[in-house]
Amino acid sequence: MEKPKRRAVITGLGPITAVGIGRENFWNGLRAEKGGIRLVESFDSSIFNAHCAAEIPNWKPEEFFPPHRLKRLDRYAQFAVVSARLALEDAGIEWSREQPQERVGVSFGTALGGVAGAEIEHAHFLKKGSRGVNPTLAVQVFGGSAHSNIAIEFGFRGAGTTNSNSCASGTIAVGEALRYIRDGFADVMIAGGAEAPLSPLTFGAFAFIKSMSQFRGDPILSCRPFDRLRDGFVIGEGAASLVVEELEHARARRAHIYAEVLGYSLNNDAFHMTSPLPSGASCIRAMREALADAHLEPEQIDYINAHASSSQLNDSTETMAIKQVFGARAKQIPVSGTKPYTGHPLGATGAIEAAICALTIERGWVVPTLNWMNPDPVCDLDIVPQHGRDLRVDHILSNSFGFGGINACIALGRVDR
Repeated sequence: MEKPKRRAVITGLGPITAVGIGRENFWNGLRAEKGGIRLVESFDSSIFNAHCAAEIPNWKPEEFFPPHRLKRLDRYAQFAVVSARLALEDAGIEWSREQPQERVGVSFGTALGGVAGAEIEHAHFLKKGSRGVNPTLAVQVFGGSAHSNIAIEFGFRGAGTTNSNSCASGTIAVGEALRYIRDGFADVMIAGGAEAPLSPLTFGAFAFIKSMSQFRGDPILSCRPFDRLRDGFVIGEGAASLVVEELEHARARRAHIYAEVLGYSLNNDAFHMTSPLPSGASCIRAMREALADAHLEPEQIDYINAHASSSQLNDSTETMAIKQVFGARAKQIPVSGTKPYTGHPLGATGAIEAAICALTIERGWVVPTLNWMNPDPVCDLDIVPQHGRDLRVDHILSNSFGFGGINACIALGRVDR
Protein backbone atom coordinates (compact mmCIF):
# COMPACT_ATOMS: atom_id res chain seq x y z
CA MET A 1 0.00 0.00 0.00
CA GLU A 2 1.33 3.43 -0.93
CA LYS A 3 2.18 5.58 2.07
CA PRO A 4 0.17 8.82 2.36
CA LYS A 5 2.16 11.85 1.25
CA ARG A 6 3.44 14.11 3.97
CA ARG A 7 1.79 17.51 4.24
CA ALA A 8 3.64 20.84 4.36
CA VAL A 9 2.43 23.87 6.31
CA ILE A 10 3.66 27.43 6.79
CA THR A 11 4.56 28.23 10.39
CA GLY A 12 6.76 31.32 10.09
CA LEU A 13 6.96 34.47 7.98
CA GLY A 14 9.87 36.87 7.52
CA PRO A 15 9.10 39.66 5.02
CA ILE A 16 11.50 42.51 4.21
CA THR A 17 9.68 44.96 1.95
CA ALA A 18 9.30 48.64 1.16
CA VAL A 19 6.09 48.75 3.21
CA GLY A 20 7.35 46.92 6.28
CA ILE A 21 9.96 44.61 7.75
CA GLY A 22 8.72 41.71 9.87
CA ARG A 23 5.28 40.14 9.90
CA GLU A 24 3.27 42.79 11.75
CA ASN A 25 4.94 45.82 10.19
CA PHE A 26 4.37 44.24 6.79
CA TRP A 27 0.73 43.49 7.51
CA ASN A 28 0.16 47.00 8.83
CA GLY A 29 1.73 48.34 5.65
CA LEU A 30 -0.70 46.31 3.56
CA ARG A 31 -3.68 47.42 5.64
CA ALA A 32 -2.63 51.06 5.20
CA GLU A 33 -3.45 50.67 1.48
CA LYS A 34 -0.52 52.82 0.44
CA GLY A 35 2.26 51.71 -1.88
CA GLY A 36 5.99 51.66 -1.18
CA ILE A 37 7.29 52.99 -4.50
CA ARG A 38 9.31 56.21 -4.63
CA LEU A 39 11.84 57.92 -6.88
CA VAL A 40 15.14 56.07 -6.89
CA GLU A 41 17.38 57.42 -4.13
CA SER A 42 20.42 55.13 -4.14
CA PHE A 43 21.81 56.42 -7.46
CA ASP A 44 21.11 58.99 -10.18
CA SER A 45 18.50 57.54 -12.56
CA SER A 46 18.24 60.65 -14.74
CA ILE A 47 20.02 59.02 -17.69
CA PHE A 48 17.35 56.31 -17.92
CA ASN A 49 13.74 56.35 -19.07
CA ALA A 50 12.57 54.91 -15.73
CA HIS A 51 12.96 56.59 -12.36
CA CYS A 52 10.89 54.71 -9.79
CA ALA A 53 11.64 51.80 -7.48
CA ALA A 54 10.60 50.23 -4.19
CA GLU A 55 13.68 50.55 -1.98
CA ILE A 56 13.99 49.29 1.58
CA PRO A 57 14.09 52.49 3.65
CA ASN A 58 16.71 52.91 6.36
CA TRP A 59 18.25 49.46 5.99
CA LYS A 60 20.85 49.07 8.76
CA PRO A 61 22.58 45.71 8.42
CA GLU A 62 24.90 46.45 11.34
CA GLU A 63 21.89 45.92 13.60
CA PHE A 64 21.82 42.28 12.53
CA PHE A 65 25.46 41.31 11.87
CA PRO A 66 28.84 41.83 13.59
CA PRO A 67 31.46 43.64 11.45
CA HIS A 68 33.42 40.50 10.54
CA ARG A 69 30.26 38.79 9.26
CA LEU A 70 28.99 41.85 7.44
CA LYS A 71 32.15 42.03 5.33
CA ARG A 72 31.20 38.73 3.74
CA LEU A 73 27.58 39.56 2.91
CA ASP A 74 26.39 41.82 0.14
CA ARG A 75 22.99 43.47 0.37
CA TYR A 76 21.24 40.56 -1.34
CA ALA A 77 22.60 38.01 1.13
CA GLN A 78 21.85 40.34 4.05
CA PHE A 79 18.20 40.39 3.05
CA ALA A 80 18.17 36.60 2.71
CA VAL A 81 19.70 35.88 6.12
CA VAL A 82 17.68 38.47 8.03
CA SER A 83 14.40 37.37 6.44
CA ALA A 84 15.22 33.78 7.44
CA ARG A 85 15.91 34.88 11.01
CA LEU A 86 12.59 36.74 11.17
CA ALA A 87 10.73 33.68 9.89
CA LEU A 88 12.48 31.33 12.32
CA GLU A 89 11.71 33.61 15.24
CA ASP A 90 8.09 33.85 14.12
CA ALA A 91 7.86 30.05 13.90
CA GLY A 92 9.64 29.44 17.18
CA ILE A 93 12.21 27.17 15.51
CA GLU A 94 15.39 26.77 17.53
CA TRP A 95 18.77 26.79 15.82
CA SER A 96 22.41 26.43 16.78
CA ARG A 97 25.58 26.55 14.70
CA GLU A 98 27.20 24.38 17.34
CA GLN A 99 24.49 21.71 17.02
CA PRO A 100 23.60 21.60 13.31
CA GLN A 101 20.31 20.05 12.18
CA GLU A 102 20.30 17.62 9.27
CA ARG A 103 16.52 17.57 8.78
CA VAL A 104 16.24 21.34 8.23
CA GLY A 105 17.03 22.69 4.77
CA VAL A 106 16.86 25.84 2.67
CA SER A 107 15.12 26.43 -0.67
CA PHE A 108 15.68 29.93 -1.97
CA GLY A 109 15.25 31.92 -5.15
CA THR A 110 16.72 34.99 -6.83
CA ALA A 111 16.85 36.39 -10.33
CA LEU A 112 20.18 38.20 -10.10
CA GLY A 113 21.89 37.15 -6.88
CA GLY A 114 24.86 39.40 -6.15
CA VAL A 115 25.08 40.99 -9.62
CA ALA A 116 24.30 44.51 -8.40
CA GLY A 117 26.86 44.19 -5.61
CA ALA A 118 29.44 43.01 -8.12
CA GLU A 119 28.68 46.06 -10.25
CA ILE A 120 29.51 48.32 -7.32
CA GLU A 121 32.74 46.40 -6.67
CA HIS A 122 33.67 46.76 -10.35
CA ALA A 123 33.39 50.53 -10.00
CA HIS A 124 35.79 50.34 -7.06
CA PHE A 125 38.13 48.19 -9.16
CA LEU A 126 38.22 50.76 -11.96
CA LYS A 127 39.00 53.52 -9.49
CA LYS A 128 41.47 51.83 -7.12
CA GLY A 129 42.48 48.58 -8.76
CA SER A 130 42.46 45.29 -6.89
CA ARG A 131 43.06 47.05 -3.57
CA GLY A 132 39.61 48.65 -3.81
CA VAL A 133 37.73 45.36 -4.16
CA ASN A 134 36.22 43.43 -1.28
CA PRO A 135 38.46 40.34 -0.96
CA THR A 136 35.40 38.12 -0.44
CA LEU A 137 33.78 39.22 -3.72
CA ALA A 138 34.03 35.73 -5.22
CA VAL A 139 31.73 34.23 -2.58
CA GLN A 140 29.30 37.15 -2.62
CA VAL A 141 28.30 37.30 -6.27
CA PHE A 142 26.90 33.84 -6.89
CA GLY A 143 23.19 33.24 -6.39
CA GLY A 144 23.74 30.29 -4.07
CA SER A 145 25.17 32.59 -1.43
CA ALA A 146 21.59 33.02 -0.20
CA HIS A 147 20.91 29.48 0.94
CA SER A 148 24.58 28.90 1.80
CA ASN A 149 24.73 31.86 4.18
CA ILE A 150 21.39 30.92 5.75
CA ALA A 151 22.68 27.39 6.34
CA ILE A 152 25.93 28.70 7.82
CA GLU A 153 24.18 31.26 10.02
CA PHE A 154 21.71 28.81 11.55
CA GLY A 155 23.40 25.40 11.27
CA PHE A 156 21.04 23.80 8.75
CA ARG A 157 22.66 20.81 7.04
CA GLY A 158 19.63 19.55 5.15
CA ALA A 159 18.79 20.07 1.50
CA GLY A 160 20.14 23.37 0.17
CA THR A 161 19.37 25.07 -3.11
CA THR A 162 18.96 28.50 -4.69
CA ASN A 163 17.14 28.62 -8.01
CA SER A 164 17.54 31.50 -10.46
CA ASN A 165 14.34 31.44 -12.49
CA SER A 166 13.66 35.15 -12.98
CA CYS A 167 10.45 36.51 -11.49
CA ALA A 168 9.15 33.04 -10.67
CA SER A 169 12.10 32.15 -8.40
CA GLY A 170 10.41 32.81 -5.04
CA THR A 171 7.33 30.79 -5.93
CA ILE A 172 9.51 27.95 -7.20
CA ALA A 173 11.44 28.01 -3.91
CA VAL A 174 8.20 27.49 -1.96
CA GLY A 175 7.04 24.79 -4.37
CA GLU A 176 10.32 22.92 -4.16
CA ALA A 177 10.18 23.12 -0.35
CA LEU A 178 6.80 21.39 -0.58
CA ARG A 179 8.42 18.60 -2.61
CA TYR A 180 11.32 18.13 -0.19
CA ILE A 181 8.92 17.77 2.73
CA ARG A 182 6.32 15.75 0.85
CA ASP A 183 8.97 13.25 -0.29
CA GLY A 184 10.56 12.93 3.13
CA PHE A 185 13.90 14.66 2.51
CA ALA A 186 13.32 17.27 5.25
CA ASP A 187 11.05 18.06 8.18
CA VAL A 188 11.53 21.83 7.94
CA MET A 189 12.52 24.01 4.98
CA ILE A 190 13.31 27.71 4.96
CA ALA A 191 11.76 28.76 1.65
CA GLY A 192 11.94 32.21 0.14
CA GLY A 193 13.58 34.67 -2.16
CA ALA A 194 15.79 37.75 -1.99
CA GLU A 195 16.76 40.48 -4.42
CA ALA A 196 18.88 43.65 -4.29
CA PRO A 197 18.96 44.88 -7.91
CA LEU A 198 19.19 48.63 -7.37
CA SER A 199 22.48 49.67 -8.92
CA PRO A 200 22.86 51.82 -12.05
CA LEU A 201 23.70 49.26 -14.73
CA THR A 202 21.45 46.54 -13.31
CA PHE A 203 18.54 48.98 -13.14
CA GLY A 204 19.47 50.35 -16.54
CA ALA A 205 19.47 46.90 -18.14
CA PHE A 206 15.71 46.72 -17.64
CA ALA A 207 15.28 50.33 -18.69
CA PHE A 208 17.15 49.63 -21.95
CA ILE A 209 14.59 47.02 -23.01
CA LYS A 210 11.74 49.36 -21.99
CA SER A 211 10.16 46.82 -19.67
CA MET A 212 9.89 49.23 -16.72
CA SER A 213 7.31 51.95 -16.22
CA GLN A 214 8.25 55.37 -17.59
CA PHE A 215 5.52 57.08 -15.54
CA ARG A 216 6.32 60.72 -14.81
CA GLY A 217 3.67 61.52 -12.22
CA ASP A 218 3.60 60.71 -8.52
CA PRO A 219 5.92 57.67 -8.19
CA ILE A 220 3.55 55.94 -5.81
CA LEU A 221 1.13 55.61 -8.76
CA SER A 222 3.66 54.20 -11.23
CA CYS A 223 2.75 50.52 -10.75
CA ARG A 224 -0.81 50.10 -12.05
CA PRO A 225 -1.84 46.45 -12.47
CA PHE A 226 -4.82 45.87 -14.77
CA ASP A 227 -5.16 49.61 -15.41
CA ARG A 228 -5.66 50.57 -19.07
CA LEU A 229 -2.69 52.99 -18.90
CA ARG A 230 -0.22 50.58 -17.27
CA ASP A 231 3.18 50.84 -18.92
CA GLY A 232 5.57 48.38 -17.31
CA PHE A 233 6.78 46.95 -14.05
CA VAL A 234 8.45 48.91 -11.26
CA ILE A 235 11.53 47.22 -9.86
CA GLY A 236 11.96 46.70 -6.14
CA GLU A 237 14.25 45.09 -3.60
CA GLY A 238 13.59 42.95 -0.56
CA ALA A 239 13.03 39.40 0.58
CA ALA A 240 10.70 37.01 2.28
CA SER A 241 11.32 33.69 4.00
CA LEU A 242 8.67 31.19 4.99
CA VAL A 243 9.15 28.32 7.40
CA VAL A 244 7.58 25.37 5.58
CA GLU A 245 7.20 22.44 7.94
CA GLU A 246 5.84 18.92 7.90
CA LEU A 247 2.35 19.02 9.41
CA GLU A 248 2.80 16.48 12.21
CA HIS A 249 6.19 17.98 13.08
CA ALA A 250 4.47 21.35 13.48
CA ARG A 251 1.62 19.91 15.50
CA ALA A 252 3.98 18.04 17.80
CA ARG A 253 5.58 21.28 18.90
CA ARG A 254 2.22 23.11 18.89
CA ALA A 255 3.32 25.59 16.27
CA HIS A 256 1.04 28.26 14.92
CA ILE A 257 -0.01 27.32 11.38
CA TYR A 258 -0.82 30.02 8.85
CA ALA A 259 -1.71 27.83 5.88
CA GLU A 260 -0.87 24.63 4.04
CA VAL A 261 1.10 24.48 0.80
CA LEU A 262 -1.19 22.20 -1.16
CA GLY A 263 0.10 22.18 -4.71
CA TYR A 264 2.75 23.43 -7.11
CA SER A 265 3.43 23.54 -10.82
CA LEU A 266 6.22 24.75 -13.09
CA ASN A 267 6.56 25.02 -16.87
CA ASN A 268 7.90 27.21 -19.68
CA ASP A 269 6.31 29.05 -22.59
CA ALA A 270 9.23 28.12 -24.89
CA PHE A 271 8.35 31.28 -26.81
CA HIS A 272 10.14 34.54 -25.94
CA MET A 273 12.40 35.96 -23.22
CA THR A 274 10.17 38.91 -22.29
CA SER A 275 6.74 38.42 -23.92
CA PRO A 276 4.21 35.81 -22.80
CA LEU A 277 2.92 33.15 -25.16
CA PRO A 278 -0.02 34.94 -26.87
CA SER A 279 -2.41 32.04 -26.37
CA GLY A 280 -1.62 31.88 -22.64
CA ALA A 281 -1.54 28.08 -23.00
CA SER A 282 1.36 27.50 -20.61
CA CYS A 283 -0.05 29.86 -17.96
CA ILE A 284 -3.35 28.02 -18.23
CA ARG A 285 -1.62 24.67 -17.84
CA ALA A 286 0.41 25.93 -14.87
CA MET A 287 -2.74 26.96 -12.98
CA ARG A 288 -4.55 23.72 -13.83
CA GLU A 289 -1.60 21.57 -12.80
CA ALA A 290 -1.18 23.40 -9.49
CA LEU A 291 -4.87 22.79 -8.78
CA ALA A 292 -4.53 19.12 -9.73
CA ASP A 293 -1.46 18.72 -7.52
CA ALA A 294 -3.46 20.25 -4.66
CA HIS A 295 -6.48 18.02 -5.39
CA LEU A 296 -8.61 21.13 -5.77
CA GLU A 297 -11.35 21.99 -8.23
CA PRO A 298 -11.44 25.51 -9.71
CA GLU A 299 -14.69 26.11 -7.79
CA GLN A 300 -12.79 25.83 -4.51
CA ILE A 301 -10.46 28.80 -5.11
CA ASP A 302 -11.57 31.85 -3.10
CA TYR A 303 -8.83 34.29 -4.14
CA ILE A 304 -6.07 34.60 -6.73
CA ASN A 305 -2.89 36.55 -6.10
CA ALA A 306 -2.03 37.45 -9.67
CA HIS A 307 1.41 38.00 -11.12
CA ALA A 308 -0.02 41.30 -12.43
CA SER A 309 3.29 42.96 -13.24
CA SER A 310 1.61 46.12 -14.61
CA SER A 311 2.74 45.49 -18.17
CA GLN A 312 0.28 45.56 -21.04
CA LEU A 313 0.85 42.04 -22.35
CA ASN A 314 1.36 40.28 -19.03
CA ASP A 315 -1.80 41.54 -17.36
CA SER A 316 -4.03 40.94 -20.38
CA THR A 317 -2.61 37.45 -21.00
CA GLU A 318 -3.00 36.51 -17.33
CA THR A 319 -6.61 37.74 -17.39
CA MET A 320 -7.31 35.59 -20.44
CA ALA A 321 -5.68 32.57 -18.78
CA ILE A 322 -7.71 33.00 -15.58
CA LYS A 323 -10.90 33.11 -17.65
CA GLN A 324 -9.93 29.88 -19.39
CA VAL A 325 -9.22 28.07 -16.11
CA PHE A 326 -12.18 29.34 -14.11
CA GLY A 327 -14.79 29.78 -16.83
CA ALA A 328 -17.97 31.64 -15.98
CA ARG A 329 -16.85 31.99 -12.37
CA ALA A 330 -13.66 33.89 -13.27
CA LYS A 331 -15.25 37.32 -12.79
CA GLN A 332 -16.58 36.36 -9.36
CA ILE A 333 -13.21 35.45 -7.80
CA PRO A 334 -11.27 38.27 -6.12
CA VAL A 335 -8.02 38.70 -8.06
CA SER A 336 -5.50 41.26 -6.88
CA GLY A 337 -2.11 42.45 -8.01
CA THR A 338 -0.07 43.46 -4.97
CA LYS A 339 3.10 44.85 -6.60
CA PRO A 340 2.10 48.52 -6.08
CA TYR A 341 3.00 47.88 -2.43
CA THR A 342 6.37 46.19 -2.86
CA GLY A 343 7.38 46.97 -6.40
CA HIS A 344 8.62 43.94 -8.30
CA PRO A 345 11.65 42.53 -6.43
CA LEU A 346 12.14 40.00 -9.22
CA GLY A 347 13.10 36.64 -7.66
CA ALA A 348 11.84 37.63 -4.21
CA THR A 349 8.37 38.55 -5.41
CA GLY A 350 6.76 35.12 -5.34
CA ALA A 351 7.92 34.51 -1.78
CA ILE A 352 6.60 37.90 -0.66
CA GLU A 353 3.28 37.16 -2.33
CA ALA A 354 3.17 33.71 -0.70
CA ALA A 355 3.50 35.50 2.65
CA ILE A 356 0.62 37.77 1.66
CA CYS A 357 -1.48 34.72 0.81
CA ALA A 358 -0.70 32.97 4.10
CA LEU A 359 -1.75 36.09 6.03
CA THR A 360 -4.87 36.44 3.89
CA ILE A 361 -5.99 32.95 4.93
CA GLU A 362 -5.16 33.58 8.58
CA ARG A 363 -6.68 37.06 8.87
CA GLY A 364 -9.57 37.09 6.43
CA TRP A 365 -8.68 40.23 4.49
CA VAL A 366 -7.98 40.35 0.77
CA VAL A 367 -5.26 42.82 -0.22
CA PRO A 368 -6.42 45.32 -2.86
CA THR A 369 -5.05 46.25 -6.27
CA LEU A 370 -3.86 49.81 -5.72
CA ASN A 371 -3.69 52.57 -8.35
CA TRP A 372 -6.52 51.27 -10.53
CA MET A 373 -8.08 54.37 -12.11
CA ASN A 374 -8.71 53.58 -15.78
CA PRO A 375 -10.78 50.45 -16.48
CA ASP A 376 -9.41 48.17 -19.16
CA PRO A 377 -12.14 46.15 -20.90
CA VAL A 378 -9.55 43.43 -21.55
CA CYS A 379 -8.83 43.02 -17.81
CA ASP A 380 -12.42 42.67 -16.63
CA LEU A 381 -11.92 40.64 -13.46
CA ASP A 382 -12.88 41.43 -9.86
CA ILE A 383 -9.52 43.01 -9.08
CA VAL A 384 -10.46 44.34 -5.61
CA PRO A 385 -9.66 47.93 -6.65
CA GLN A 386 -8.14 50.43 -4.22
CA HIS A 387 -9.52 49.01 -0.98
CA GLY A 388 -9.17 45.60 0.64
CA ARG A 389 -12.05 43.28 1.43
CA ASP A 390 -13.01 41.31 4.53
CA LEU A 391 -13.50 37.75 3.34
CA ARG A 392 -13.01 34.24 4.68
CA VAL A 393 -10.53 32.61 2.35
CA ASP A 394 -9.94 28.85 2.44
CA HIS A 395 -8.03 28.27 -0.79
CA ILE A 396 -5.70 30.53 -2.79
CA LEU A 397 -3.86 30.28 -6.07
CA SER A 398 -0.72 32.43 -6.44
CA ASN A 399 0.78 33.02 -9.90
CA SER A 400 4.31 33.98 -10.92
CA PHE A 401 4.97 34.38 -14.65
CA GLY A 402 8.54 35.50 -15.27
CA PHE A 403 11.00 36.52 -17.95
CA GLY A 404 12.17 33.56 -19.99
CA GLY A 405 8.59 32.30 -20.16
CA ILE A 406 8.90 30.65 -16.73
CA ASN A 407 5.50 29.96 -15.15
CA ALA A 408 5.05 28.79 -11.57
CA CYS A 409 1.96 28.51 -9.41
CA ILE A 410 1.32 27.41 -5.85
CA ALA A 411 -1.96 26.62 -4.12
CA LEU A 412 -2.40 27.35 -0.42
CA GLY A 413 -5.20 26.30 1.90
CA ARG A 414 -6.57 26.59 5.40
CA VAL A 415 -5.65 23.89 7.90
CA ASP A 416 -8.34 22.70 10.28
CA ARG A 417 -6.99 22.97 13.77
